[in-house]
Amino acid sequence: MSTDSVVRTAVVVEDDADIRGLLTLTLSMNGFTIFEAANGKDGLDLIREHQPDLITLDLNLPDIDGMEVCRQIRPHTDAYIIMVTARAEEIDQVIGLEIGADDFITKPFSPREVRARISAMFRRPRRSAEDQPAAPATVSEEADADVVVHGSLAVDIEGRVASLHGEELPLTRIEFDLLATLISGPRRVWTRETLLAKIWGEGWTNDQHLVEVHIRNLRKKLGEDTREPRFIKTVRGVGYRLVPVS
Repeated sequence: MSTDSVVRTAVVVEDDADIRGLLTLTLSMNGFTIFEAANGKDGLDLIREHQPDLITLDLNLPDIDGMEVCRQIRPHTDAYIIMVTARAEEIDQVIGLEIGADDFITKPFSPREVRARISAMFRRPRRSAEDQPAAPATVSEEADADVVVHGSLAVDIEGRVASLHGEELPLTRIEFDLLATLISGPRRVWTRETLLAKIWGEGWTNDQHLVEVHIRNLRKKLGEDTREPRFIKTVRGVGYRLVPVS
């Protein structure tokens, strides 16, 4: 984790007292101020009250399912969300990522694993000036210089807003970062490994499913037909690139 003086907050939502204690201790040792909840309702209240930087959500809560908690809070928070589950089935991971979770940790887990995941996330908490694309594809003469236009798609890098045919797209933080990265090099083929390193941080090369699921979600919001994509084309066995503007 960063050693700077920024105080970060986390909400741990977990009904198992031992696991809640382990997560709280691990996060506290990494400089977080922690708020704990043993059920979904209390977790929602704490998240709304404290607007944390990080949220850990148990999948099987006694009242509100962790997926439903994630679904309710994602439109209103930019926090990183880690789902904690005893079920390792891929369908749980896919559903969680589709509703806005950033990562999954499967029980049992080690404090070292939690620290590694969180450190990778917070190396790049938000797109900064250094991370902004240096060479936009096409810039509208009437638009601000930070607005990149690709056909009917416009991406305001600094404002973190993407619009299609003038209508703002309801993108999550990761979906926006993926789109902004792709549009920064429209003729480049972006490998899954490169996207993982750029958006999630180093050390995530074994989590290519994260890219695939978030790209799929992004395509849905762009109204894509994967058989005849207008914006994002899969380069088989390599990664993704933007479809050239005709």
